[in-house]
Amino acid sequence: MPQIICRDLSLGYDGVSVCEHVNFWVNKGDYLCVVGDNGSGKSTLMKALLGLKAPEGGEIIKEGIEYIGYLPQQNELQRDFPATVREVVLSGRVAKLGKRLFYTREDKRAAVECMERLGIAELAKKSYGELSGGQQQRVLLARALCATGDMLLLDEPVSGLDPAATADMYNLISELNRKEKITVIMVTHDISAALKYASGVLHMSATPEFFSSAEDYKNSPCFAVGRGECNE
Repeated sequence: MPQIICRDLSLGYDGVSVCEHVNFWVNKGDYLCVVGDNGSGKSTLMKALLGLKAPEGGEIIKEGIEYIGYLPQQNELQRDFPATVREVVLSGRVAKLGKRLFYTREDKRAAVECMERLGIAELAKKSYGELSGGQQQRVLLARALCATGDMLLLDEPVSGLDPAATADMYNLISELNRKEKITVIMVTHDISAALKYASGVLHMSATPEFFSSAEDYKNSPCFAVGRGECNE
């Protein structure tokens, strides 16, 4: 049973279309990479999946997903965010607060567990802004994980990281997907990573887009070695 089905989905802003007639589905435990040129609608699709952007056409069907963890692209202001690591991770539980004003003991325990799972428990009291780029991304991944046990949406999670930190982040995400069966939807420009880790690829472009397995993507018209651009 798919957790998400996007059927004939069209998205846009102020009457200007960003993407049209997008069709794909995501099953429990899938690892879907969303690729394509800038402006093709990848980040807009993330907003739609999170319920932050209403479709201009078509529909998004969600089955059995209560909460989605989201790791957005960072900007420089966010990199200097004045909070401790513990506070940032714990903020992943905000959606579960409902009408409550304070975090529960269960919320705090979940934050500790997520920090431990991602190897950042010793950083709990450190200022987020003082961390390296790789450490910050681990913290944001822990925050996303703290929000869900079902699905992670990751928007360019290795942007700005050095090669060692990039490899570390990919390994963490892959481990969460393989060992804990957490569904992953990741926007990326890194085609080699998509082919290495993903079970499926959605290539956003002028319609019709490509959606199939990572293996099929290698042989599709939308794949060019090292670039992942449409060759049509």
